[in-house]
Amino acid sequence: MITDVLTAVALYLAIQDFNKVVFKKQKLLIELDKYAPDVAELIQTPMEMHYIPLKVALFYLLNPYTVMSCVAKSTCAINNSVIAFFILATIKGSAFLSAVFLALATYQSLYPLTLFAPALLYLLQRQFIPIKLKSKSFWLYTMQYASLYLCSLVVIICLSFFLLNSWDFIPSVYGFILSVPDLTPNIGLFWYFFAEMFEHFSLFFVCVFQINVFFYTIPLAIKLKEHPVFFMFVQLAIISIFKSYPTVGDVALYMAFLPVWSHLYRFLRNIFILSCVLIFCSFLFPVLWHLWIYAGSANSNFYYAITLTFNIGQILLISDYFYAFLRREYYLTHGLHLTRQDGTEAMLVLK
Repeated sequence: MITDVLTAVALYLAIQDFNKVVFKKQKLLIELDKYAPDVAELIQTPMEMHYIPLKVALFYLLNPYTVMSCVAKSTCAINNSVIAFFILATIKGSAFLSAVFLALATYQSLYPLTLFAPALLYLLQRQFIPIKLKSKSFWLYTMQYASLYLCSLVVIICLSFFLLNSWDFIPSVYGFILSVPDLTPNIGLFWYFFAEMFEHFSLFFVCVFQINVFFYTIPLAIKLKEHPVFFMFVQLAIISIFKSYPTVGDVALYMAFLPVWSHLYRFLRNIFILSCVLIFCSFLFPVLWHLWIYAGSANSNFYYAITLTFNIGQILLISDYFYAFLRREYYLTHGLHLTRQDGTEAMLVLK
């Protein structure tokens, strides 16, 4: 409970600072005439942004997934708290604290390693360093941040060795996460697939499944290099979907950011359907679990079907937000009313 409150407070402070940055950036772009003249309705106003930090904190604290995670006494709450403080330190512009909290998060569950890229991009923007591969200042700052992160991680791992007087914790923790030996049913994609897998194929498909979490980082970094906080939100969602042992607490963390992107609602295409899918799946999880484990009137296929539907719903939700974000950015630059060369109305199609 305490860790959940700390997470909510950290997210509140982080989004409060982020909104100030967004407002200043908007004001500067308006003064430089970077926005099209007919996009006034797309610009975020201070009144709209005022309650967003509070909404984020409440979205996290009152989310049923957070409550379930708290009742189950899941250690995911600790990991969420560390990630929340990492986000706060990053948005505040503290490279040292950002690296330390990222190292702590990586030490706990490995997958937050993918948050290195959005954190670095945000800190580079804070320092007004151009994101260009030929820039010396870019590589210098990148090496400094990477060194802080790696040194923090090494110190934490060495402290663990001194406490345990053994390196056995490395295969027990990171080897367990990567090799997926425990196929106990959960809300993830791994357990059923590898329970049905022939043994001699398992190593190949474990590698394929694990690559999913890390594979999207580079293309997202290229596409969203000017928007690292949205990149961070997408990466948190990818981690919660594709990690080997996900929990509902992971889902609660990235869903807490949805109020930050409330200005994208007008561009979302399937938000009602996807919301219904996620809600119905959440209700059906315990029902199908009971029918399978206790009543014996169902089997693992029923439970995995709803698990698959839940994860597909999450993927489509994030895809919808990604589409809406890109569409709004295009309209801000080119205007809401698009026309062809012959003067007829044009339709925007994002591919």
